[in-house]
Amino acid sequence: MKKNILDLSKDELAEFIIPSFRANQIYQWIYHKYVDSFSQMKNLPQDLREKLEATYTLCPLQIAKVETSSDGSKKYLFSLHDGSTIESVLLPMKKESYDQEGKLLHHTKFTICISSQVGCKIGCSFCLTAKGGFKRNLSAGEIVAQVLAIKKDNNIEQNRRVNIVYMGMGEPLDNISNVTKAVTLFADLDGLAIAPRRQTISTSGLSSQIKKLGLMDLGILLAISLHAVDDTLRAKLMPINKAYNIESIINAIREFPIDARKRVMFEYLVMKDVNDDIASAKKLVKLLDGIKAKVNLIYFNPHLGSEYARPLEKDVVAFQEYLISHGLLCTIRQSKGLDISAACGQLKEKTKMEIDNVNH
Repeated sequence: MKKNILDLSKDELAEFIIPSFRANQIYQWIYHKYVDSFSQMKNLPQDLREKLEATYTLCPLQIAKVETSSDGSKKYLFSLHDGSTIESVLLPMKKESYDQEGKLLHHTKFTICISSQVGCKIGCSFCLTAKGGFKRNLSAGEIVAQVLAIKKDNNIEQNRRVNIVYMGMGEPLDNISNVTKAVTLFADLDGLAIAPRRQTISTSGLSSQIKKLGLMDLGILLAISLHAVDDTLRAKLMPINKAYNIESIINAIREFPIDARKRVMFEYLVMKDVNDDIASAKKLVKLLDGIKAKVNLIYFNPHLGSEYARPLEKDVVAFQEYLISHGLLCTIRQSKGLDISAACGQLKEKTKMEIDNVNH
């Protein structure tokens, strides 16, 4: 099987390509011009193009399905070389704006949510991805390929920066070596040039891996999927809490290097009559005391078979107001893609059901 050229950094590619400046040219063809084949790399010698074609693949994943929401967000289902599927999401965060004379003031701002594994080992009770089990880690190139494919599919120019969140399928810190390599691949100025400060790694709280990531000091942002303020509830929602309890997570975060202008994000999935009460808000204020934190409240996105329900808006707003009044920076994530398969793993599961129905 051919190797995935997207797995290679520019320096790694230069070890095999002579003269080494050709590696820069190859990188620019891939990441700036979005070519589909090595034959399109016209400034490379014919024999080099043939060698690359025989050795590497440029496209480690293919778009299997896309769902587009009325709010402009897009959910992608990608198929991989081994038949596995993963999901990614394009989120338009801020629309283009123009002045009175029709001159463009700023472009649309995008965030791309990407997967790090095929499936997931963590087994969160509210997550549809967990129901499919764990299959394997994604390589660094398969992680990078998601952003490359989405930028190309939406004609987002190479010099237009996007924000990346490792918040799709899988636990990023359970695949820390490939995820951190992807961080550096994204940041290469001859590649997609997406700086680490534009990249957020979201974790369910693997304390030992948070410490390991902190020692790397990559300059990335950190988000913690907290979702509960006591170990009893969190262990029910997230079995990983039995190995990495809340105290161990908080201790690891206190040691994590944070840019002076940034904060650690705490993701709090709000579920009706589970964790949406003011008593939980009080505990959260106490828990995050002394941490440069931002809390992001997320409405639970119901899916077929889920035991949890979407909270009432008034309860989420009351929760937010309590946190803010007690000194915590807190936002409510505006739900996107509610008219499509928005929940993580939902498009994959729905497509599998459609295929099963056809086969039967």
